Amino acid sequence: MGQLLLPLLLVLMLVFMFFQFRKQKKQMSETAAMQESLTTGTKVMTSTGLYGTVVGLGEDTIDLEIAPGVTTTWVRRAIAKVLTPEELDAPAIETITDEPEVDLDKRSEDR
Repeated sequence: MGQLLLPLLLVLMLVFMFFQFRKQKKQMSETAAMQESLTTGTKVMTSTGLYGTVVGLGEDTIDLEIAPGVTTTWVRRAIAKVLTPEELDAPAIETITDEPEVDLDKRSEDR
């Protein structure tokens, strides 16, 4: 019984690693296909979380308009996803208008 346990665990680990590798490879190919299919006017998000609109396409680069009149150049691989209409209609983050008043004369006892 003990002699069969080690080979069985090795086989199970190899099967698990095989399926993980397939899943990762499929995900990478889907991302590459998305990056190749980009067109002008597409709203995207980069891997760093920057939102922009595609305004120019190169072989390995892409130009994004991140604000009106502000265009930056990115490597195509930096595009993480194409934004869906539901994501575009999401409410904007509210800004804080009332800032708490801080008394600079008070010093904490921890210092």
